Amino acid sequence: MPASLDHIHPDTPMGANLIADGATFRAWAPNARAVYVIGEGSEGPKRDPYARELEAPFPSECVVRTTDFPWHAGRFVTPPFHEFVIYQLHVGTFFAPNVPHKGGTFLDVARKLPYLEELGVTALQLLPIQEFQTSFSLGYNGTDYFSPEMDFAVSDADLPRYVAEMNQLLDAKGAARYRTEELHGEMNQLKALVDLAHLHGLAVILDVVYNHAGGEFGDQSLYFFDRQPQAGGNNNSLYFTDKGHAGGLVFDYAEPEVRDFLIQNATFFLNEYRVDGFRYDQVSVIDHDGAPHGWRFCQDLTSTLHADRPSALHHAEYWSVNPVVVQPVPEGAGFDTTLTDGLRIALRNVIGNASAPDDRPLDMTGLVRSLWPEGFSEEWRFVQGPENHDIVYRDRELRLARLADPSNPRSWYGRSRTRVATGLSLTAPGIPMLFMGQEFLEDKQWADDFVSHPELLLYWAGLEQGDKQMADHVRFTRELLACRRNSPGLRGQGFRMVHVHDQNRVLAFHRWVEGQGHDVMVVAHLAPFHRFGYRIGFPSGGDWRESFNSDVYENWVNPGVVGNGGQVIADPYPMHEFAFSAELALPANSILVFTR
Repeated sequence: MPASLDHIHPDTPMGANLIADGATFRAWAPNARAVYVIGEGSEGPKRDPYARELEAPFPSECVVRTTDFPWHAGRFVTPPFHEFVIYQLHVGTFFAPNVPHKGGTFLDVARKLPYLEELGVTALQLLPIQEFQTSFSLGYNGTDYFSPEMDFAVSDADLPRYVAEMNQLLDAKGAARYRTEELHGEMNQLKALVDLAHLHGLAVILDVVYNHAGGEFGDQSLYFFDRQPQAGGNNNSLYFTDKGHAGGLVFDYAEPEVRDFLIQNATFFLNEYRVDGFRYDQVSVIDHDGAPHGWRFCQDLTSTLHADRPSALHHAEYWSVNPVVVQPVPEGAGFDTTLTDGLRIALRNVIGNASAPDDRPLDMTGLVRSLWPEGFSEEWRFVQGPENHDIVYRDRELRLARLADPSNPRSWYGRSRTRVATGLSLTAPGIPMLFMGQEFLEDKQWADDFVSHPELLLYWAGLEQGDKQMADHVRFTRELLACRRNSPGLRGQGFRMVHVHDQNRVLAFHRWVEGQGHDVMVVAHLAPFHRFGYRIGFPSGGDWRESFNSDVYENWVNPGVVGNGGQVIADPYPMHEFAFSAELALPANSILVFTR
């Protein structure tokens, strides 16, 4: 096809884009001696940094295709931020039924959407899905920012049976079916995952890495694009500084074209894939290693995306925790939420110490201090949870069940303490986050390399084969999430600490919706024996419903359950700065929720 500049103008989009009678190609390479569009490849080609899809084997050709995916025009609306409950997963290992032949794919995740919808989470947070150059990865070494990971795609040979399963999901929702050709390639399969997630009432958040790229840069990669000879020890790579991070290089935020590249990337996924927001990896690296331009880049990024889609969530990882990152521009960086670690650290501390065979006091006071991190004015501005991909990765920290009882995570001690830890994270202020498998008592660490560590894959077989302890824990998580959903106070702005006692291992807090009420009292108890007649202050008198009792889920339905018979009466006996109080039965290792 003859080349021409007739269609090139200042508004021509970057990368390769189809037009009526051909395609346009635009690249930023101000120092290149010549620019070529190579179809079959030859000496010295570079992949288009804006390539939307690649072809295997890697390194590969860039695919130019129409963007006519058959989206189902539904009524899905991204949840308001205070209603988010995030479920974090790694596509390659979340559900991998074809191991060792192949890891998990976008369509394998889609097969679990009915399960996740029933569980009651509201958003899926996928670890990075951009193309990376290694066989296995957490995803934080991406090099092709607009292209989904090829290993996460189902091959053409296996596609028909997957399409049949996807169509069963669509049939169940009364939606039009996909044709096989509509799900060819990783680009369309990622879109299908987002499309189906929305049909199941679930938002999708992508984890994006704008602080650095790579780890293994090939000579066709972004690193070598328009690369100049080294001078003075600098790498002179067009997109990067000479500062390293996590095996890669930090982006050069001083260059307007680099800032534009990253902002366009986020805008692309927001609009082309209809995702509901992003989790931004290590914004602190952008700020510190990208100084003095990194903070301004964050402000430009969030301002642009908020204007593009106000409902999308922009969630920052920033260490150490910095509340200014969620303040509006120009004072802050303009992100909506940020990850916090105070509750995670405090919870893991008390659960780990509770596993010791003695009656030592637990730092319930420290746990109380962590419930609302300092510097945040709104309870939904911070995201918290006791497990995540970094913490429970292989050779790092233990998963909750094993932390709760290192000798036997399936013992009553392991199960009951895990219920308390998960229960507190789902009732405390903040947006709660679960890590894959946490809901069914997974006690193994995880790894992205399923070939070397197949033993660390999630134990779906146990759940599918009727493992009662796993099923009971899923029921516990599901019904506590339903309690959260049905109790506006657990998603409200009101919060007050009521009682804490380190020796007794008890804490209680009050939550409500300001100006409306919907009062909730949450009581946690981490002693390995029951307490009776334990009096705690309540904000008002009369009947209170015992809406949730974790002891019920011990060998569901627990024939020896200890509790309060479904309700308590708060009488006019002043305590804990309230005019009323109630005598409670506190089951061993339990969490109770009382509502009006």
